[in-house]
Amino acid sequence: MELEAEFTSEPFRGESEPPAHAVEAMRAAGHAGLSTEFGPLGTTAKGDADALLDALPAIVRAALDGGATRLTLRIQQPGDNAGASSEPGSVLDRMVAEVEAELGSALAELDRAGKQRAVRLLEERGAFQLRKSVATVAESLGVTRFTVYNYLNREH
Repeated sequence: MELEAEFTSEPFRGESEPPAHAVEAMRAAGHAGLSTEFGPLGTTAKGDADALLDALPAIVRAALDGGATRLTLRIQQPGDNAGASSEPGSVLDRMVAEVEAELGSALAELDRAGKQRAVRLLEERGAFQLRKSVATVAESLGVTRFTVYNYLNREH
């Protein structure tokens, strides 16, 4: 059986050069024989379930030794879109529409505080458990993914 681990280490530094903690975590996954895909805000590692599970302590240690203050990890079987319906985006689209109705405006038209509130409401409803939701929400808000992650990491 194959597994996929998606991990995000913080602090973020925008879309410039990746921080050492992210690079070191990706290297640890590669050293374990896992295939990796590095993104601006997260890394995906795929491979045999036993290899991936055995590599997790080294990945976590590498991120922390590299300066990470927080590490978020999600593990799933490849292709498993937990929480997604058969129609791509429909669950998230419905959540966004509900928040827009609740706030009385399209997300892109909200001021900064309104956008932060929208992100908190979407988080409370589980929107960010859906695959690629941050990119979709960022587009709806008219901001970058980095901004959405900053809103998610703010104290409530």
